[in-house]
Amino acid sequence: MAFDEGLAERLREVLAGTPEVHERLMFGGIAFMVDGHMACGVMGDELMLRLGREGAAAALGRPHVRPMDFTGRPMTTMAIVGPEGVSDDAALREWVEAALGHVAGLPRKRLRGR
Repeated sequence: MAFDEGLAERLREVLAGTPEVHERLMFGGIAFMVDGHMACGVMGDELMLRLGREGAAAALGRPHVRPMDFTGRPMTTMAIVGPEGVSDDAALREWVEAALGHVAGLPRKRLRGR
């Protein structure tokens, strides 16, 4: 599955200056890892976010947001935002900052080779 490279580039711009960001191809798209944790990414033309249980549940009440579910079992800590929900840079930044806030509270992962 191809992913929206334009949205990926916009994410790179938002994440510029964030320490320990790495890109990884996963979920048929691209994920942005922060301190070894997936924070956000792009699947097709949609934004995927790791927000934690409470954050994801709250996000589902917002327009253009749905649960992340591609196996028949929704991932309760993740949310998908459709293209309409990230059409402007301020909205994209708000979503990414929410994901960064969540992963900042997770224990740092020890990365291989480091």
